[in-house]
Amino acid sequence: MRAIRKAQGLTQQQLAKLSNLDDAYIGAVERGERNFSIDTLEKIVIALKIQPLELFEKHKDLNEAEAAQRRAIDEYAVTVSELSVKQIEILKRVVKEVRSV
Repeated sequence: MRAIRKAQGLTQQQLAKLSNLDDAYIGAVERGERNFSIDTLEKIVIALKIQPLELFEKHKDLNEAEAAQRRAIDEYAVTVSELSVKQIEILKRVVKEVRSV
């Protein structure tokens, strides 16, 4: 959860506000000191704009390139969620151009 939150540029306080949870609770969950309910899980994944499974993927076993790719995916997912349809189409064209180089 911490890696995803940080990749999205969020502080614990910001995530707490977005999820209607206490920031101390967010910190305790990230450190593995507290368990959370399904209701809390739902609040967190909605706030992070991710699928629940993403919280349980193993990131420790990734090599440097894979970790960089995962961070980029997380960052771009947040960015894309804030774009208009027109902006998304422009971004897709830019990505296609970069891939062809």
